Formats: sequence, C-alpha cells, structure tokens
Amino acid sequence: MLLFTRVAGPGLYLAAGCGQNRHMTRLPKPRGRLTADRPLSDLTWLRVGGPADWVFQPADTDDLSRFLAALDEDVVVFPIGVGSNLIVRDGGLRAVVVRLGRGFNSISVEGNRVIAGAAALDAHVARRSAQAGIDLTFLRTIPGAVGGAVCMNAGCYGTYTADVFVEAEAVTRSGEIVTLTASDLNFRYRHTDLPHGWIVTRAVFEGPAGDPDALDAKMAAQLAKRDETQPTRERTAGSTFRNPAGYSSTGRADDVHDLKAWKVIEDAGMRGARLGGAQMSPKHPNFLVNTGTATAADLEALGEEVRKRVFQSSGIELVWEIMRVGEPAPDRPAQEAGDGIE
Repeated sequence: MLLFTRVAGPGLYLAAGCGQNRHMTRLPKPRGRLTADRPLSDLTWLRVGGPADWVFQPADTDDLSRFLAALDEDVVVFPIGVGSNLIVRDGGLRAVVVRLGRGFNSISVEGNRVIAGAAALDAHVARRSAQAGIDLTFLRTIPGAVGGAVCMNAGCYGTYTADVFVEAEAVTRSGEIVTLTASDLNFRYRHTDLPHGWIVTRAVFEGPAGDPDALDAKMAAQLAKRDETQPTRERTAGSTFRNPAGYSSTGRADDVHDLKAWKVIEDAGMRGARLGGAQMSPKHPNFLVNTGTATAADLEALGEEVRKRVFQSSGIELVWEIMRVGEPAPDRPAQEAGDGIE
C-alpha cells in the first residue's frame, strides 16, 4: 500500500513508503512514468508475481541516465523487458523496476547492420531485417526483446546473439552511458557478464545477406515447427531449463537429444506433471505452464521438483533458464512440492 506521495523541495524528488515496514525512500523525479507499488503479474508472460516498490518507465536514455545518477546507490535497480523469461515471486520485488517502452523500440537498418532499441521485440527485428535482406531469422521464434537477447545471449537453431553482435549501448547503475563490446559482455551459453543494475538500451547487429523472400519462407517454416512442437497458446515463459549439453537446438536432422532438457525431464517421468495450477507441458516437457490458477510458488516448486527428479534419474543437475526474483508471499513461505505432484 502506498503510504503517501509528495513532491519534495523544488520538484526534484518524490518521497514515499511502499507496503508495511518499508523504508522511506527519496527518489528522483523523472520525465517518464514512476509508479509505486505496481503489481508485476500483468507484466510477465506467466501472469504471476507481487508488486514492485516502484516501476519506472523512462522517457528516453537521457531520462534514465539522470534518474539512475540521482538515485541512492543503496536502492536496488532491476530491469525487465516483456517479462517473457521471468517468475516474480508472490511477495513482489523490493526494488525500482525499470521497464523500457516507447523511445526504446526503434529498428533501423544501415548497410548490413541493424540498430534496435532494447524494447524492440526479437520477432520484429527478425522481420525488419529480412525485409532489408539481412539474415537475423533465428530471432523470429525467440520470445522477448532485444535487451534480454543481449543480456542472456539468446539463441536457437544453432545461432546466438553473440554471432551477430556488434556493440550495445547501456546505462550503468551510476547513470553513465557506455558502449559495450563483445569482449565486455563475455558471451556464453545463456549468460553474459553484464553487471547488476546496468540496463541495455540499444544494440547493433550485423547479419549475413539473404534474399528477402527466402528469409521470409525460412521464418515461416520456423514458426510452423515451433507451433507444432511447443505450447505456444499457453501461459509459459519459454524454455524452463538450460540444455545440459550447453547449446541450443540446431534444428538439423542430425541434432541429438540425449542431453536436451526436455529429454531428461521426460526420462524422469515429469512430462505433464502438475502442482496446483502449474504444469510441465504435455506437449513439450521443458515448458512450465500456468494453467490459469498457478501462483509463483506453484511454478517454482514444480520446477524444483523437476530438478530433483532429473538428478535422481540421471545425475544431471538442471539449471534454470527462467529468472526467478523477489520474495515469497508473507503468509506463504516457499512451497515444497513433495507429494503435491500429480
């Protein structure tokens, strides 16, 4: 609950307290939108999660830079994109959540390079690039936006963001605007070294040339295969766990599946497993689904039970690909799955 909001001094700061026993926090007053106690469930694809202390939607990069420069260094900053790879726990997030929107979703082409704002959807970047004869088709079926693709080195069909990455612009936690190279980010499978609190605002990609019609056909085939094999009409967050093999599916006929996450989950008998409103998809067992009534606790507990049973079955320790953040609900501690699995 918002206790009070007022403009302090000459309109430079907002002071507010969110929820019970929260600290009084002085926040810079930005040009963009700043909302206290904002529920996050409608900002994630899984539709779960409690409120953030604050959600900040900056007007532009300068607004973001000035806000972070003036923000107390002890305040946690957490960027989110379209929430496609995220579980926010039921108690919410004690942080200023930064969500980029308008002003950060432009896509332009210069020669064989594509410049995209961090809020531009991966699918939109793939389509715009194809129209210009640039092959970034691997992005077409990746759920999310450019900022997340850079931060997590998103990839599929044997191609990764690192393979087409030129540079990125980011704003540091102290508000400095910097340019990041591939060596700065140190791309690895589903991981980079982007420091906590830094926010990617745009990226530059360079892809191979291709015929626009052929690239369009390639993307159509990818979409058809995705819809055939994945629960695209369900509430999911994409792949739940990283492949133990340490690389994405290539899509080739000779691609082996022994160390794919879906295969070890199926071998452990967890395809279709349910806990409360959470389910491992019967269609693709590496997709965690909110069937309509799941809490974040349901989803996380089911995922942890999957990890436990896969380890018992194969000795493989699955690593979460979905990011999980925040606190459990005050009246509901983190759930133990146990016998609740169906």
